[in-house]
Amino acid sequence: MQKNITQWLCVFAMLLSGLVSAQTFPSKPVKIIVPFPPGGGTDILARPIAQKLSEKWGQPVVIDNRGGAGGVIGTKAAAEAEPDGYTLIFGVLGTHAVNQSLYANPGFDSTKDFAAITMVANTPNVLVVHPSVPANSIKGLIAYAKSNPGKLNYVTPGNGTPSHLATAIFEDMAGVKLTHVPYKGSGPALTDMLSGQTQLWIANAPVVLQHIKSGKLRALATTSAIRPESFKDLPTLDEAGLMGYEADTWYGIFAPAKTPKAIVDQLNKDIVDVLNSTDIQEKFKQEGAEIVANSSSEFTQKVRNDVAKWKKVIVKLNLKVDGS
Repeated sequence: MQKNITQWLCVFAMLLSGLVSAQTFPSKPVKIIVPFPPGGGTDILARPIAQKLSEKWGQPVVIDNRGGAGGVIGTKAAAEAEPDGYTLIFGVLGTHAVNQSLYANPGFDSTKDFAAITMVANTPNVLVVHPSVPANSIKGLIAYAKSNPGKLNYVTPGNGTPSHLATAIFEDMAGVKLTHVPYKGSGPALTDMLSGQTQLWIANAPVVLQHIKSGKLRALATTSAIRPESFKDLPTLDEAGLMGYEADTWYGIFAPAKTPKAIVDQLNKDIVDVLNSTDIQEKFKQEGAEIVANSSSEFTQKVRNDVAKWKKVIVKLNLKVDGS
C-alpha cells in the first residue's frame, strides 16, 4: 500500500512540475535551430516567427543556423537537446520525413525523437531555369534535355534534400538525364543559378520568387497537385504532362521528445497565435507560403504519413545518402 502511495505521489509531482514549468515558460531565451545555412527558404520563414515570439514572450528567440548533410546535423542536435521547450527546431519535409529513409543512419528517429508542435506552412516548389536555357515550357525543356543528355546541370541545396528528390522524380517521369550539382544550402545554390553556372532548379518558392518576378530566372511549372494561389498562371508538372507528379514542401516546429505536454500545448497555442497575426499572414503570402497552423496531433499524423510516403519513393528510385 505504501509503495502504491509513493508511486502516485511521484506521478503527481511530475504532473505538477510540468504545470508549473508551463505557467512560467519561457523564463529565459529560446533557441530555434534552423538546420540549413542562412538565406534559404527555411531561414526566410523562421526569422519573422522568431521575432514575433520574442515580442509575445518578452524573451529573446534566437535563430541557430546549423547546416550540413541535408539538415541531418541540425536535426540530430535538436533531438539530443534538453526537452524543456527552450530548444526547438524549424523542420521541413526533408529533415523530418525524407531523411529517415534516405540516410543509412541519420542519428535520430523523426517519429520518436520529436514532439510535433505545429505545421507552419506549405510552400510549392517551382521548376525554374536560367534564361540561357532554350525552353519556355516543360515540353520544350524535356525535348531539349533528351537531345542533350547530361548537359543541363541541376542545382540542389544538398544531397538528399527535397529538391534533390523532386528532381530525381522529374528525371524518372520525364525520361531525361540531368547532372546533379549539390551545394551546402540554398544561398550558394542560388548564387550559381543566377550566374548561369547551373541551369535548372526545383526550388522552394520563397527562395526564388523575387528572382522570377525580376526575370533573372524563368519559371516553367510548380510541383503542386493544384495551382497554388501565388502561381495561378503557372501550370503544375501534372498539367504539363507528368501525370501524378506532386512534391511540395512543408515547414513545421518541433521540440525534443519528452518535452512536457503542458509546454508543448503552450507552444502550439502561442505559435498558432503568431501565425494567425496579420503581419505574418502578409509576410508569408509575399513569400508564396500558405499558412497551416494545425494542432500537435494533426501535425504528428502528417509526419507519420509522409515518412511512409517518401520511403516508398526512395526505395523505388533506389536513392541512398551515406554522408553530406
